[in-house]
Amino acid sequence: MDTTTDTHCPYCSLQCGMRLAVAGDYAMSGGGTAPGGGLPHVVERPEFPVNRGALCGKGRSAAALLGRASRLTTPLLRVRGGLRAASWDEALDRVAGGFASIRSEHGADAVGVFGGGGLTNEKAYQLGKFARVVLGTANIDYNGRFCMSSAAAGNRAAFGLDRGLPFPLEDIPRTECLILVGGNPAETMPPALRYFSELRDNGGTLVVVDPRRTRTAEHADIHLQPRPGADLALALGLLHLLMADGLVDTAFVEARTTGFEEVRAAATAHWPERVERLTGVPAAQLREVAGLFGQARTGMVLTARGPEQQSKGTDTVKAWINLCLAAGKAGRPYSGYGCLTGQGNGQGGREHGQKADQLPGYRSIDDPAAREHVARVWGVDPAALPHAGRSAYELLDSLGRPGPDGVRGMLLMGSNPVVSAPHAAHVTARLRALDLLVVSDLVLSETAQLADVVLPSTQWAEETGTMTNLEGRVILRRRAVEAPEGVRSDLWTMRELARRLGVASGFEEDPEKVFDELRRASAGGPADYAGITYGRIRAEDGVFWPCPAEDHPGTPRLFLDAFATPDGRARFSPVTHRPAAEEPDADYPLHLTTGRVLSQYQSGAQTRRVEALSRAAPGPFVELHPLLARQLAVAEGELLAVTSRRGRVVAPARITDAIRPDTVFMPFHWAGAGRANTLTNPALDPTSKMPEFKVCAVRVEPARADALGSEAAEAAAAGPVPGRPWGTA
Repeated sequence: MDTTTDTHCPYCSLQCGMRLAVAGDYAMSGGGTAPGGGLPHVVERPEFPVNRGALCGKGRSAAALLGRASRLTTPLLRVRGGLRAASWDEALDRVAGGFASIRSEHGADAVGVFGGGGLTNEKAYQLGKFARVVLGTANIDYNGRFCMSSAAAGNRAAFGLDRGLPFPLEDIPRTECLILVGGNPAETMPPALRYFSELRDNGGTLVVVDPRRTRTAEHADIHLQPRPGADLALALGLLHLLMADGLVDTAFVEARTTGFEEVRAAATAHWPERVERLTGVPAAQLREVAGLFGQARTGMVLTARGPEQQSKGTDTVKAWINLCLAAGKAGRPYSGYGCLTGQGNGQGGREHGQKADQLPGYRSIDDPAAREHVARVWGVDPAALPHAGRSAYELLDSLGRPGPDGVRGMLLMGSNPVVSAPHAAHVTARLRALDLLVVSDLVLSETAQLADVVLPSTQWAEETGTMTNLEGRVILRRRAVEAPEGVRSDLWTMRELARRLGVASGFEEDPEKVFDELRRASAGGPADYAGITYGRIRAEDGVFWPCPAEDHPGTPRLFLDAFATPDGRARFSPVTHRPAAEEPDADYPLHLTTGRVLSQYQSGAQTRRVEALSRAAPGPFVELHPLLARQLAVAEGELLAVTSRRGRVVAPARITDAIRPDTVFMPFHWAGAGRANTLTNPALDPTSKMPEFKVCAVRVEPARADALGSEAAEAAAAGPVPGRPWGTA
């Protein structure tokens, strides 16, 4: 008989509830295909409040990766000629010996750690502890820096606290006007689209801001289509109109905020006609949206990667928060600013210590009181803890460089920067320059293929652990099946490496014990999990942080009484428009923007191995407007070469009037000739250190397949990536 386990989807930040149905013979088989009935299968879980049973194609097919065919099932070591199978003892001895040698010769900071936004809270917490206590390195960061860091910086500056959404998703249908900036949930988190549809059904207005007419924009009442990189000017223009039309909520501004006069001066310089020139959005549309938002009794602004993945992403987020504060639409029911977090544990992953400047509980690593508290939990001297290290791109850029600032060895866990990092060819070269690259993952990703040691890790259905979704709801993934023989959890791996590196205790394999330590470490911090237990999560379908005690109900809605600043007031931030780090010119006359498609996820390391998803989205493409296609004399499906100052890629043309004529779009899920991040600009936001993924200058021209190499032929074919058994060398 089948048994079912309540759990959650392994992909996006919704963390949709699901059940995994497992045949008895599979559960006993240790993975692979069960003798009597194939793989486990996903079943709807309608009582979970976030998705209410709805699942996208990625979620429904999530069990496909539980078989052996596409999995790593043994450690791999690099030898002349490639990677060969190895025992765990051999692999761990090589890792520990290599890191010890690098530390001895070059110092502790010559070893780096790179984590992932898909790691459970327990793994992210223990990874940060491992870096600082065992390796003694300041150089740890994670791929979530590329996702929500600008929104996080804006939230902390304005409200004193960063949580993706300060309210549950169920509040969205009850607001009167919602502005969604640079997000496409219809494709990136489809079960969330119902909340926006219900908003409109209830008489509310949905405004979508995006350079493309996405599936989400097609659901909107109003679609604003600015040039890439112009979101900051757009927000300033809307604030200018609120002020000009007498729609500022002066009572709210006076009672609950500070700093408005400085912001007023900046917004005054962004009148509608100037903003139309900067953004391409007609002044009439600006006036319409400002009137709707200002006159609504309740309203929300939600941002996603579009405005955030810019070299001015933090200021852009601050500008949209300023709009909310001026309109009195924050800290009140059914109102506020929020960020649509992307990765599965993008929220929890940035709270508990795998970020360069952070300790557990969202504490600053340079705060003496925070260092003392966490050091006491860890049983170490606060003075022994490193201080802040490099941000994600700065860390990747330092790999293999000579001298005291170079990182010579790296432990990389649950990330694939060969595909996902900006200026990806450069990052690939830096990874190749390392003395020792160790990758822990469940598949042989493009990054793992470069590694000296590859460690096979358990995945979502084979382990228990908590995640924190975009609402700040802490949920529990539960183990439903045994991992294949030869696969180990990352918690076990860190414990074994710690022992080999001279730290005999303090690193647990049991995730509940790790979570209990995380609770103690986070107690009293901004992200306080002290009152959250596995038992409560099971009983309550998740608990919202902050939750400082076990008798505390959790906090679904933040800021209703006060903001998390010392005086309880929200902070306006004076910002002004500035251009992108790289604007089009005569040599590179077009904007490139990047994003996701419905049937793939992030770097595609997992979803490209699922046959149904690869059939639906088999390869990269270049989306361009018919006017540009005619100018280039290119037809649908013909190969285009897209070139930036950093490289050249090739992919088939997809012609649509849904995109601006001055802009092309590429999805970033693929490696090889169509790797979009070969082109993207690593220019960093000065505050968040977010790279400028969402706008760079390119030129586009036809490309002939017979004049290009094998990678281009692969891009033209755009076929699915087959699964490959890596259980043997």
